[in-house]
Amino acid sequence: MKYLIGSLAMGVALSVSPAVADEWRVNNFLPETRPESAELERFVSEANEALGGEHELKLYSGGSLGLPNTDTLRFLPKGAVEMSLMWANYLGRDAPALSSVVVQGTIGSIDEFEKAIPVVKEIYEEEFADWGVSSVGYVAIPMLMVSVFCGEEPVNTLEDLKSKKLRVWARDQVETFTRLGVSAQIIPQEELYVAMKTGVVDCALYPALYAHTVSLQEVSKYASFLYPMASGPYVIGVASDRWEAADDTFKNAVMKAADDLWNRTNQYDDDLDREMKAREELVAQGLTWGEDFPEADRALFVDAVTEVWAELAEEAGGNAQGYRERVLEALGR
Repeated sequence: MKYLIGSLAMGVALSVSPAVADEWRVNNFLPETRPESAELERFVSEANEALGGEHELKLYSGGSLGLPNTDTLRFLPKGAVEMSLMWANYLGRDAPALSSVVVQGTIGSIDEFEKAIPVVKEIYEEEFADWGVSSVGYVAIPMLMVSVFCGEEPVNTLEDLKSKKLRVWARDQVETFTRLGVSAQIIPQEELYVAMKTGVVDCALYPALYAHTVSLQEVSKYASFLYPMASGPYVIGVASDRWEAADDTFKNAVMKAADDLWNRTNQYDDDLDREMKAREELVAQGLTWGEDFPEADRALFVDAVTEVWAELAEEAGGNAQGYRERVLEALGR
């Protein structure tokens, strides 16, 4: 079984105090200030209202349970927590095939993304089930506009970026920027503020829409847009054996609340307006918003990330190439 875990993950599991029998802890690694966290609060509230007090879901946001998001496939099947938010892009260490489902930057339009979503959800369900995790709900991620935030001077060309140390959040981004001659390293978002403030990195890749949630405007002076990004949705996971043992009343309440959560978040019409408003608010707080990276640079980025997508799938082996081909077929490529 894939979810055999090491001593570290066992230590994490043992460090979390057991919950009362009727309480289901919901682990959310996102900051409380993220809009997705507010949606999860509503999901929990609606499920609890339907359950009428017989069971209770309790949301723990901002990583307050001390469970690393990269370890979800280790701690969730072992019962360290009853329910957890998961994001495939954080789980590539343990499940390399997940890194080949949606490589960020390869899907650059809402029309394409909507074609891919049903297939992406099917793949997630299959892969997580192999780890002993049931996918019981989803939270859609907006079509994001990814920008480069810098602390000391404006950067809006790949050539200028080559002289900077860049923060990214996923391996595919490291591989892509390395291919473009840029030094990139993964820094978790909870460490991003300090890394920028102390000069561990000069610039950070981040969506303007969420920059305020990590106070990025306090340690950055300049920002410029680089590329649009679609991501696979967040998944709400439960250990499969625990989910199978739950009664139908509980399952129905959770699934109804989860369906409503997905229908609320799987909307993209106002994404651009939200992006522009977020930029305006950052500028009002002292950030200088510069010119976009040129189209030629964006084309170079797309070419590089497309090559990385193919290479990561080949490297991962197993189901990875099949997953990538299924997504490409859905996209009509």
